[in-house]
Amino acid sequence: MQNDNLKSYLNLHLIVFIWGFTAILGALITITADALVWYRMFFAAVFLALFLVFQKKSFRIPLKSFLKLIFVGLLIALHWIFFFKAIHVSNVSITLSIFSLGAFFASLLEPLFYGRKVLWYEVFFGLIIIAGLALIMKVEINYLEGMLYALASIILGVLFTLMNGKLIADHDPSVISFYEFLAGVIFITIYFLFQGKFTLDFFVLTANNWILILILASVCTAYAFTASVKVMQKLTPYTVMLTTNLEPVYGIILAYFILGGKEKMSFEFYIGALIIVITVILNGAIKHYQKGKTV
Repeated sequence: MQNDNLKSYLNLHLIVFIWGFTAILGALITITADALVWYRMFFAAVFLALFLVFQKKSFRIPLKSFLKLIFVGLLIALHWIFFFKAIHVSNVSITLSIFSLGAFFASLLEPLFYGRKVLWYEVFFGLIIIAGLALIMKVEINYLEGMLYALASIILGVLFTLMNGKLIADHDPSVISFYEFLAGVIFITIYFLFQGKFTLDFFVLTANNWILILILASVCTAYAFTASVKVMQKLTPYTVMLTTNLEPVYGIILAYFILGGKEKMSFEFYIGALIIVITVILNGAIKHYQKGKTV
């Protein structure tokens, strides 16, 4: 069992690294945030459908669960729209740093979803993360609009992570992800139809955008999202959310080397990011120690 948990934890870190690269792709793709999410979810759903057919897995799912997946799909679509909007109006570093709040929200909401008591150290670590975030916001206040979009994104992210944590107990991760992506595509399509956005120009993209979107939809979405749902069979949503706080670190480092000048932040910003990393390490150490005591 411990080996399974370790494997899931290492796999989660690979997923989080991929998510850090997702932000880079979002900055490089030159279309609006809502259009980007439509393409991302559409192609991810296609890739997952092909995978399910190849694996000869059933698409059948109970109506009650199907309705839940539709709702989660809406949350995911809004989460990604706000995420890419935040990147476009600020930058990768600011957007990913706000995602550190996910652990704090998860520490408060997870006990409500799963009926367990609040763990003091989860809330404590969440407050430390807020302190690191406050340091970042104090010195980078000119990026406030991007911070607000990122804040809305991470709240939605915590909600759908908690809901998927329950759905994974009864359903295949790839089936869950397929229906959630399909629902997201349908919701955005309806919105685009009312807005008159489905014109010929919508489907005319540069070769560079097509390549980056396909990478985003396949590796960073169809694979990474499904794998993140699967690891919740072994790890709690809170652990998933707290480990996701390494996404800013991976993303900020990648952004610094790939995107250059726009991503160079103040010294205080990097101190705040370091606080987040130390918090993640301490959480992992405490959980490992507690599991060792119960074995």
